[in-house]
Amino acid sequence: MALPSNERLQAASATDRVPRWDNVRALSATLIVVLHTTGPAVPDGGMLQTFNVTMWPLRVPAFVILAGVFSQGGPLDSRYARGLVGRILVPATLCWILLSTEKVLLGMEFTFHLSRWPWTLWFLMALLWWRLLLPLITQLRFPLLCTTALALVSGYFGEIGMNYAGARTLLYLPLFYLGWRLGQGTLFASWFTSRRTLPLAWAGLIAGLGGAFLVWRPWPHSAVLYDDVPLPIELAWLPRFFILVASAALVLCLLRVTPNRRIPYITSMGAAGFTIYLLHPLFIRPFLVLGYADRVDTRFEQAAVFLGAVALAVFLGSPLMRRLARPLTRPPIDRFLFRPKPKAPAPEPRAQSPRELVG
Repeated sequence: MALPSNERLQAASATDRVPRWDNVRALSATLIVVLHTTGPAVPDGGMLQTFNVTMWPLRVPAFVILAGVFSQGGPLDSRYARGLVGRILVPATLCWILLSTEKVLLGMEFTFHLSRWPWTLWFLMALLWWRLLLPLITQLRFPLLCTTALALVSGYFGEIGMNYAGARTLLYLPLFYLGWRLGQGTLFASWFTSRRTLPLAWAGLIAGLGGAFLVWRPWPHSAVLYDDVPLPIELAWLPRFFILVASAALVLCLLRVTPNRRIPYITSMGAAGFTIYLLHPLFIRPFLVLGYADRVDTRFEQAAVFLGAVALAVFLGSPLMRRLARPLTRPPIDRFLFRPKPKAPAPEPRAQSPRELVG
């Protein structure tokens, strides 16, 4: 029995996905949930804090690169614009409303900042800018060089702060473009196919995470923003450059060692990475606001919080939650927000040649 046309398209899109991307996105989404759950709940210098700091390159940079993998660099036409509104702007706004409502229910003060979206929603605002800029970036002669230079120079301007996610948008812009190039299948193709690169990837991943533990841990996260860097002003860009290059290299190593085959539940969980990212603050905030995070002292309690965060990510990535959250992640706004798409003009009748008229 033949499938209807829309079901055939959905089946084709499911089979065309590269399992490696979704497998890594499941890991990075889980690490993000673990950070946001355990970060405020563990003491400084504790085991979980060390884990969170060490895994930073495989958390935010990996999620940014994978966001680029699943982005399109086509012209900014009406279809592209509708996708930005329906898949980023409207879901972020709905989640914003839910987070604000939850704050009121938890006894917190209602706040409304148009230029600074709450908590984790900065990523969606940055993603909106990245996708708006991508069609322009792809027209540059040296796009990776230009975006890297912009990321380094922007740290010298304090005016580019957290409003409209400006600082993070420019900081991670080269990683987003790198992800888009990886998604095109033309960049580092031999890296993912050659057997010789697999041992190098494992060695680079182990050495990189060890280096992140030794080097990055003593530095505050503000070093990325050029604050508290023990370097003269003309060399303050070096830590940021090192972090960008090291993060990109570590993510490439992680992508190489990740199996490029469907793994039961993990691959489908990675396909629901957007759902996990969008919903997890709604479940974590009560845990933090009600003071449970302040009671985590022993290693047993820290391990319990860690496992609870992993379980939350697994639950949010389940097919059930993906279906329940679809009105939030893929709101049906076309019918009432956008005007109907113009119908394609009917093809003009082909003029018959004199031979056809005669024959």
